[in-house]
Amino acid sequence: MKIIGIDPGTGILGFGVIEVIKGKMKLVDAGVITTPAHTPHEERLEDIFDSLTAIIAETKPDVMSIEKLFFSQNVTTAMTVSQARGVAILAGRKGGMSIAEYTPLQIKQTVTGYGKADKKQVQEMVRMQLGLAEVPKPDDCADALAAAITHSLMTRV
Repeated sequence: MKIIGIDPGTGILGFGVIEVIKGKMKLVDAGVITTPAHTPHEERLEDIFDSLTAIIAETKPDVMSIEKLFFSQNVTTAMTVSQARGVAILAGRKGGMSIAEYTPLQIKQTVTGYGKADKKQVQEMVRMQLGLAEVPKPDDCADALAAAITHSLMTRV
């Protein structure tokens, strides 16, 4: 089974595709989709959709695991990121995938065993789980892979 993890964002959206065979996880592809800051918002959303659609067509994941949003302060940022998240979910559905959603707490708890783990701890566990020589960069990419790993571990794929 292939799982695409998504760390939603408008400026930078992280993605990570893993394949799970007999409980063993392997990296397929990972990276970020970036959109220029001063581009109109609707163009940024279109870029995210088109780029993610191409990644899905190329890697053919079976399911999308996406981080739920948690914002306590900046409502404007929350709104734009939630729109990017919606575009990612739409790309997943158009690609024929089911969508699994996990909170940041669930992802940290599942990947590290500790719900208040810091970014470095999560990144190191992603590196170890996938048998990588180095931590995936940038952070958004590692966070997306953590979402994919979470789905694998939560569903015992």
